[in-house]
Amino acid sequence: MHELVIRNGTIVDGLGGEPFIGDVAIDGDLISRVGNVEGEGREEIDASGMIVAPGFVDIHTHYDGQATWDQEMAPSSWHGVTTVVMGNCGVGFAPAAPDRHDWLIGLMEGVEDIPGTALAEGMDWDWESFPEYLDALEKLPRTVDVATHVPHGAVRAYVLGDRERPGAVPTEEDIARMADIVEEGVRAGALGFSTSRTILHRSVDGELVPGTTATAEELIEIGRAMGRVGHGVFEMASDLKREWNEFDWMGDLSRETGLPVTFAALQSIAKELPLEEQIERTAEENARGANIVAQIALRGNGIIMGWQGTVHPFLFKPGWKEIAELPWEEKRAKLEDGAFKRRLIDEESDYGEAPPDIMPLLMVVANGWAMQFEMMDGFDYEPTAGESIAARAEAAGMTGAEYAYELLMRDEARGFIYFPILNYADGNLDFLLPLQQRDDTVNSLSDGGAHCGTICDAASPTFMLEHWVRDRARGRITLQNAIKRQCHDTARLYGLNDRGVLAPGYLADINIIDLANLKLEKPWLAFDLPAGGKRLLQKARGYVATIKSGRVTFRNGEMTGETPGGLIRGPQTVETALAAE
Repeated sequence: MHELVIRNGTIVDGLGGEPFIGDVAIDGDLISRVGNVEGEGREEIDASGMIVAPGFVDIHTHYDGQATWDQEMAPSSWHGVTTVVMGNCGVGFAPAAPDRHDWLIGLMEGVEDIPGTALAEGMDWDWESFPEYLDALEKLPRTVDVATHVPHGAVRAYVLGDRERPGAVPTEEDIARMADIVEEGVRAGALGFSTSRTILHRSVDGELVPGTTATAEELIEIGRAMGRVGHGVFEMASDLKREWNEFDWMGDLSRETGLPVTFAALQSIAKELPLEEQIERTAEENARGANIVAQIALRGNGIIMGWQGTVHPFLFKPGWKEIAELPWEEKRAKLEDGAFKRRLIDEESDYGEAPPDIMPLLMVVANGWAMQFEMMDGFDYEPTAGESIAARAEAAGMTGAEYAYELLMRDEARGFIYFPILNYADGNLDFLLPLQQRDDTVNSLSDGGAHCGTICDAASPTFMLEHWVRDRARGRITLQNAIKRQCHDTARLYGLNDRGVLAPGYLADINIIDLANLKLEKPWLAFDLPAGGKRLLQKARGYVATIKSGRVTFRNGEMTGETPGGLIRGPQTVETALAAE
C-alpha cells in the first residue's frame, strides 16, 4: 500500500512531454510510481479533470529575513512554489559582523523594499558567519525548501567594514578574503554567489549597493572561489554598461570554471543594452563554450501604487510630504477633503535631491499617465494603451492627475494603479513569446518576499498558467513547456536534480491544479510582518493541493499545518535506483 496516490490526473511531467492521464504514487518523500498505479493509497486524491505537475522552483526570491521566522513562506507558497532560492541581487544577512546588522537591514530595505522595522524585530541574528546563517535557517521547518546564495553586499561589508562606501576599492588582500568567505559559504551549502550592479538598487540612504562599482577582477576572483569548490551559480543584476564589458568577463568566468552565470534580462530604462542585444550576447558567449543563462520575467515588472504603499503619483507633492507621517485614518481624512485634494492635484512635484540618474523614473511615476493603468478585479497584466489612465482620463473629461486621484480613493482609499516600469516598453508582452523557446533563458524574477510595498510578482507561476497558457489572445505557450520552464529548467540551473520532474525517485513536490478555474485574485496590502510591517499580497483560486516532500501543505489555497520543507545544502541528486524503475 502506498502512502498517497493521486488518481486520474492530467500528468505534466516537467520534462516537456505530452500530458497524459494517469496516477502518481508517493511513499515517504519520494515519488514511487507514475502511470497506472494498481495498489491503493492510505490517502487518495481524485485529480480527475485536474493538472498534476511538479512543484514550482522559484530561483529569484528575497526571503532571507522572512525565512528565519516564517513557516508559511507566503506569498510564494500560495502559488504552487515548493522550492525557493534566495540571496539574489547581492543582498542578504550573512556574513554579518555584530556592528553591521543595521547597515545590512538598510541595504535590504532600500534595494528590496522590505520594511526595516520588520527585519529588525523578526531576525534573532544568532549567526555571524555564512555557515552559521545556514545553521540558523536549518532550525525552522517550512512549507517550502529554501536555498540561498552568498550575497556580495554582506561579504563586502564584512571584509571592508567602515571602508565600504560607493566607489570603495578593495585591496588584493580584501578580494582574497572575500573569495575565501564565498568559498566557505558554498562548501557549507550555498548554491552560489550574487551581486548587483544597477542604479535602481540603492540602500535606504540612497547609496549605490556595494557591487555596483566592483571591478571585473574582483568578481572573477570571487567566481574562481566557487570554481575551486566545483559547483555554484554566479547570479547578477546589472545595468550592463558597455564600458563594463559584462558579457566578456561573464563568458570568460564560465568557461574557466565550468559554472553557470545568470543575469536579469529585462527591458529596462537603466540598461544600456537593449534586451535583444542582451540575448544575442548571451548566445555568442555560449557558442564559445560558456554557460550564461538569462533570467526573464513573464510580465511587466511593475509598481503597484496606492496611498498606503511605498510609491504613488502624488508622493513628491509638498502637500503629501506634510501628511506622510500621519496615522492612516488622519491621512485618509485629509485625502477626502476637497480643498486638500485640489491642492495635491495642482501642486508641482518636488523631487528634492534625488540622484540625477533616476530622475526620469521619478518623473514618470509622478506624471506618466500613458504608462499607468487602473487595477481592478480580473485585471489583465497585459493592458492596452486604450486602458491607460491617460486614455480613460481623456474619455472622462479629466486630467490624468484627477483621474488617478479618484482611482486611488476607490474601495475606501485602497485603490491601486499598475505601473510596469520594466518589460513593457512595447505596450505588450509579444517580445517574451520567442524567449520561451530558448535554452539560454529561464523563467524567473518573481522577487518573492521583496518589494513589499510596491510589487507582488511572487504570483508569477500562476500568471504563467492563467495568462500565457490559457487566456492570452496574442500567442500562447503550451502547458508542457510552461511547466518544464518553471520546474525542470529552474531546478537544473541550480543543480537541484532531485526535483522538478514527475518520475520515480524524484522528490514528491507536486501541484494539483484546476486550470479551467485558475484565477489570480486582486492584490491587497497587509500589515502582518513583524512590527506591523506592510506587504502586498495576492492569492489565487484553482490550486486544489500542493504537496511538498510527500505531505499536503495546502488544500484549496489554505495551509494545512504541514511543514516538511527544510534547507537545501548544495546540489542535489535523484535516487537513481528508483528513477531507473
